[in-house]
Amino acid sequence: MPQYTLNINKTSYDVVAAAGTSLLWVLREDLGLTGTKYGYGISQCGACTIHLDKQPIKARLLPIEQFTAGQEITTIECLSEDGDHPVQRAWIEAQAPQCGYCHSGQIMQAVALLEQKEHPTLDEIKAHMNDNLCRYGTYMRILTAIEMAAKTKNSTS
Repeated sequence: MPQYTLNINKTSYDVVAAAGTSLLWVLREDLGLTGTKYGYGISQCGACTIHLDKQPIKARLLPIEQFTAGQEITTIECLSEDGDHPVQRAWIEAQAPQCGYCHSGQIMQAVALLEQKEHPTLDEIKAHMNDNLCRYGTYMRILTAIEMAAKTKNSTS
């Protein structure tokens, strides 16, 4: 099997995996980074959302051979050491999670939005988060959390 060198969470990993193996399985099974979730299997829920060069992507869709050593992959484990990223704090304050399964992907999607746009409107937040589904429909709390995080982020910048 081929070997791949991946830059994940600011650490270089050499991974041996069969061509066609999705990045999701490499993260979870080979590297033990289980914050990225497997949702419905067809990558429509967004539970597997990570960042590739600071852009949100669905790890389930991408075979490992598409990555190069220079690309930066970030999972939820790397947002903050203590779970104190502004989006994570807002998630807790707004009580966004119900079961919590989708929320690592939701948070990664929200972080990407706030890194791209300082003051997103509610419509921009909804559009950006549209591809991330929540089994329990906590969308209003998710939107509230993102708005709170934007305000917190902007007041500390």
